[in-house]
Amino acid sequence: MEKQASVATPLVQVKDLCKYFRISRRDVLKAVDHVSFDIMRGETVGLVGESGCGKSTTGRCITYLHPPTSGEVLYEGKPVDISSRPKRLAFCKKVQMIFQNPYASLNGRMTVKEIVGEGMRLHFSYTEQELTERVEELLARVGLSRDHMSRFPHEFSGGQRQRIGIARALSVNPEFIVCDEPISALDVSIQAQVINMLKRLQREFGLTYLFIAHDLSVIKYISDRVVVMYLGEVAETGETEELFAHPLHPYTRSLLSAIPVADPDVAQASQRIALKGEIPSPINLKPGCRFAERCPEAEERCFRERPELRDMGCGHCVACHRAGR
Repeated sequence: MEKQASVATPLVQVKDLCKYFRISRRDVLKAVDHVSFDIMRGETVGLVGESGCGKSTTGRCITYLHPPTSGEVLYEGKPVDISSRPKRLAFCKKVQMIFQNPYASLNGRMTVKEIVGEGMRLHFSYTEQELTERVEELLARVGLSRDHMSRFPHEFSGGQRQRIGIARALSVNPEFIVCDEPISALDVSIQAQVINMLKRLQREFGLTYLFIAHDLSVIKYISDRVVVMYLGEVAETGETEELFAHPLHPYTRSLLSAIPVADPDVAQASQRIALKGEIPSPINLKPGCRFAERCPEAEERCFRERPELRDMGCGHCVACHRAGR
């Protein structure tokens, strides 16, 4: 009798993750509130939402730059354990991060060789010659040259600085990289170059990405699956093509309607869903659906009951009382 094929274990599992910041004795800011999703090995999961929705905080909790308030992160099916220095180093070797701001994320007093080689000195026993050769190889992979090794970050453009940050993330041979809005601070002309480079590096190194962004056109291009967040919660998840073709949550539909269209005739024919009101404060949130105050389809139940994330088929999940009607 043949054995049934086992279901692959996700590389990263985020389970009921919460990150709260205490503002005062009575006030708590719920930046990430009971967030759950999986990331399979070799895929790119896009994490999208408006500014302030908690997507960057989620990425920082996954890498443990912010220790979660509750919930857990599993890596290769095991809870992440950074309770000792050796365990933290082992985790950091597998998981790296590319930061949003290439101007603030690089130490201005270090040369490019020192920045890219810092992790290698910590994790590997390279000779100085081997380290120099490895740094040169990584710089070539990201479109820089050996001549750049002795320079300092202030001598580079924003796009070049981000390439240095990418080389630094690759320096310890990671398996999983959190890309925290890596192109949002770059000129439009440079963004496409960096995106295509990240896709190429993923193929060459067998990487897995969590790609955080607010630009849905970028998310559609680079992601295999999408997680939509709103005010600290997951509103909808699904495979990219399915979610873009059949959005179920009113918030997702409003985001998709805002994507610019190059064809003026198509743009004029498409209907933009304008949301009313401001995003509620994440401090001491009201019960019910957090999108209810801005939702054009909200009903009485939405203001009383918090919707659960439900699987609507084919892994397409949504947190909305009205979905599927």
